[in-house]
Amino acid sequence: MIPGASEYGVDVAIDEAAVDELLEVTPADVEAPSSLTFARNVFVPLTTACRYTCTYCTYFDPPGQASLLSLEEIREICRSGADAGCTEALFTFGDDPDDRYTEIHDQLAEWGHDSIHTYLREACEVALEEGLLPHANPGDQTREQMETVADVNASMGVMLETTADVDAHAGPRRKVPGQRLRTIRNAGELDVAFTTGILVGVGETWRDRAESLLAIRDLHDRYDHVQEVIVQPVVNNERWSGGTPDLETMRRVTAMARVALPEAVSVQVPPNLAPARKLIDCGVDDLGGVSPVTDDHINPDYEWPALRELEEIADSAAVPLHERLPVYERFLPQSLRPDGFDGVPASDGQWISPPIRAALVADDEAGCRYRTVLESDGY
Repeated sequence: MIPGASEYGVDVAIDEAAVDELLEVTPADVEAPSSLTFARNVFVPLTTACRYTCTYCTYFDPPGQASLLSLEEIREICRSGADAGCTEALFTFGDDPDDRYTEIHDQLAEWGHDSIHTYLREACEVALEEGLLPHANPGDQTREQMETVADVNASMGVMLETTADVDAHAGPRRKVPGQRLRTIRNAGELDVAFTTGILVGVGETWRDRAESLLAIRDLHDRYDHVQEVIVQPVVNNERWSGGTPDLETMRRVTAMARVALPEAVSVQVPPNLAPARKLIDCGVDDLGGVSPVTDDHINPDYEWPALRELEEIADSAAVPLHERLPVYERFLPQSLRPDGFDGVPASDGQWISPPIRAALVADDEAGCRYRTVLESDGY
């Protein structure tokens, strides 16, 4: 039984035979991709507050030290990203920060907001005004919270991390897998194109890794909403000295992800945290969001690679590199796709909300960045 699944009303079917099959998977069982993709983004850390105190995370600041970006600061970051050719505004903050941090709650109230999610909505609207497509990753969300912001996001995400109860989630407020799964399910019910993933090396077993991947697959099979799954190693930092998974582990778990997931779901590794060029042949087809402007605020000790380095990774695998939008092309209706696109069938438009559709159409009429990315033939 997945911890918290019944508490949060999540029914996930994990077949034991499928687990056993995944545990037998090796890199030799998968094929290298035909191409690699990445997104050009700007990182917008809305606040460094979080209700959790995971022992591997350097993102959160203690109460009294956490800050909250103003709309003016958000606009400046987004404008610099748009000027640098970015298409995505990646919004991050800790889970329910206004629940634990009095200062954050009071600041939001002063700015006329009763929750971080109503403020996130306003922040996403600023990003759209500056020509970026929002992708928010605000941690666990109730259906009501996600509904507040879903229509102003091109896609959203949360890392499942693991379905196991691990000590790395220790503390007075433990991260509960069932709550994460509920968030992924909420996205499916609300027709939100979604990114999730597993965190490797935080105390989970191989069986836990297989079960985590199959739980993601089960929810995707119901809603067809997962666009990519990240396979991310935990890395040493000022709060975590437990080591990082070795190459053999990363190769095997990456191959497991590729076998576990449908072909339409991309397998991503973060190139600033994982040995990407040594994992491509294990089924990796996406290198995630990379910023030419901002740091990786979640992993500040690990710099984003330059575009040239991404090109070198693709060259080493002898595959082309394509830029993509924060929402994958298969979620776009035919009217918003490049002429002559002959990839997977177009969606019926359910995934693209009116505000995001308006942003895509306005950009298309101006002949600007989104269309250029969609028509990219690779680097």
